[in-house]
Amino acid sequence: MSQPMRICIYGAGSIGCYLGAHLSQVPDVAVTMVARGATLAALRERGILLQGKQGDRVFPVAATSDPASLPPQDVVFITLKAHQVEESLPGIAALLGPETAVVPPTTGIPYWYFHGLAGPHQGRQLERLDPGGRQWATLRPERAIGCTYWVGTDTTGPAAVHQAGPAGFPIGEPDGSSSPRLRRLHEAMTAAGLRAPIRADIRGEIWAKMINSLVWNPLATLTLAPLDAIARSPDVIAIARRCMEEAEAVATALGATLPTTSQQRIDVTMSMTGHRMSMLQDLERGRQLEYGILRDSIVAMREIAGLGTPTIDAMLALVALRAEMAGVAA
Repeated sequence: MSQPMRICIYGAGSIGCYLGAHLSQVPDVAVTMVARGATLAALRERGILLQGKQGDRVFPVAATSDPASLPPQDVVFITLKAHQVEESLPGIAALLGPETAVVPPTTGIPYWYFHGLAGPHQGRQLERLDPGGRQWATLRPERAIGCTYWVGTDTTGPAAVHQAGPAGFPIGEPDGSSSPRLRRLHEAMTAAGLRAPIRADIRGEIWAKMINSLVWNPLATLTLAPLDAIARSPDVIAIARRCMEEAEAVATALGATLPTTSQQRIDVTMSMTGHRMSMLQDLERGRQLEYGILRDSIVAMREIAGLGTPTIDAMLALVALRAEMAGVAA
């Protein structure tokens, strides 16, 4: 009998719980959540509560606060906020065996971005995004599998998640190959009911997701508006479009090809009636805002590309002041 595929979800926020709930249903996958506090207690007592169009469903799942108590994993999904990753590196390192794959956050540009990318920047490290190269040294770029989390979720309580709209999780190797580990992960995610197409150019997906976060999260935070309210304001949509054009120019200059047009992404985002972006949710709940990784990502990449992003810069300056005044600055 073959050994189950060991998958650790490091971080039990809305995305982590969404992934954990689905993957826990696959018979030959052993899922463990790493969590703490009230979330850990809820995972142990009840499991993950998913709320959506299909009603409320509960998914029992293993959970721990001590990653060192677990054996080496086949895959580690890091579903933390970007500013939480560095302090969690020792715990993540305890889960890594010789063949462990790591799926890092892709709210912004990941530490491994230039690993396996042919061209003048191949192997380039990004000091602004990974100070001192700590993620590069601990997680190692060759472990990385790219994944973008296209799902609208809202935490309604400890280990309780509400989903709004469709979900997708494109995955890909940095070098574009269809490796055995990538195919195995694709099969596990597909069996879990997660749409996880394999992409030969995962960087284009990462740019599309980052630009989505870079535009809609700050706009929602500044206006305090759900997406359908933003959709009713042509002037705000025009600002969003200018920001997208600036970021897409940087992506294109660095050789990335986005999988969809800006209009397609605007249309999809604006169809999520009533959804409140994650940064706005954090503002309303007094949590630290995750804008630093967005700012640092676009600055790091535009400097390499030699381009400016004046509209984005102005928007992020306003978000930084909003966060400071609310006491939730990054």
